[in-house]
Amino acid sequence: MITRRHFIRSIGGLSALGVSTAAYGVGIEPVLRLRVTRYHPTPRQWPADFPLKIAAIADIHACDPWMSLERIEGIVDRTNALNPDLIVLLGDYVAGLHQVTRFIPSSEWARVLAGLKAPLGVHAVMGNHDYWVDRAVQQAGQGPTVAHRALEAAGIPVYENDAVRLSKDGRPFWLAGLGDQLAFLPARRFRSTGRFGADDLTATLAKVTDDAPVILLAHEPNIAPRVPARVALQLSGHTHGGQVRLLGWSPAVPKQQGLRLAYGHVRLKCDVIISGGLGCSIMPVRFGVPPEIVEVTLGRAAPVVS
Repeated sequence: MITRRHFIRSIGGLSALGVSTAAYGVGIEPVLRLRVTRYHPTPRQWPADFPLKIAAIADIHACDPWMSLERIEGIVDRTNALNPDLIVLLGDYVAGLHQVTRFIPSSEWARVLAGLKAPLGVHAVMGNHDYWVDRAVQQAGQGPTVAHRALEAAGIPVYENDAVRLSKDGRPFWLAGLGDQLAFLPARRFRSTGRFGADDLTATLAKVTDDAPVILLAHEPNIAPRVPARVALQLSGHTHGGQVRLLGWSPAVPKQQGLRLAYGHVRLKCDVIISGGLGCSIMPVRFGVPPEIVEVTLGRAAPVVS
């Protein structure tokens, strides 16, 4: 089966794509474009009269020249301008490729992300690359990662199989954050282990102690078929929408339990929204899936009574 890694490497090496296409995929779409993609799902578990606006940022992959601190500052400003109630960071903050001029230290990009502002706060989970580049965590078989510590030092809470109860206008809901599902996949280079992920869905949802609706943050969308109907909405990144999409389809994203959880809005037991992300991994190329900030609006405002 073709993988995203093999597909993107193949695309990167195909001269038949032409010089102009290659220039766009390397120099324009991944570096200069930024869009806001808006969703208004209607999860069965979310009260229709409970409006909540969420801004989601995924897969920053900070590095020069592809995702500079100045560019991250622009993403922060654009996100704040949406005036969301809540901002969520969906993992993979560190560089995911080697074709860079500088790997940006976690303390630097975390300091920029500290500029994100929302009434209900900024909340984060880790991604697979945040684990994979952390040799000490790989050897120990547990976190927290350098990226995790940098975010918390910047005042942004990070959730690993944990949940927090929030409220807006007196109405409660839960925000749950799953540990990364691929955290220790390369750990065999360092030690013998049968453990691949840091995720524990059962333990995470066990921390939800009442019947208020639940939003789940999970870097990889792969967990979606296992997420119960108790959850209203799952927000994920990781796939980059395939990073290369042709006519809206990316063969680089494999099927998970018969589903191609690649990009966009999918309705299973809960609603799932998968961001196309912001940065690049494997190769510094994007084509057909511009970097994006995701805005999700749940519920609707109550009618004004005159």
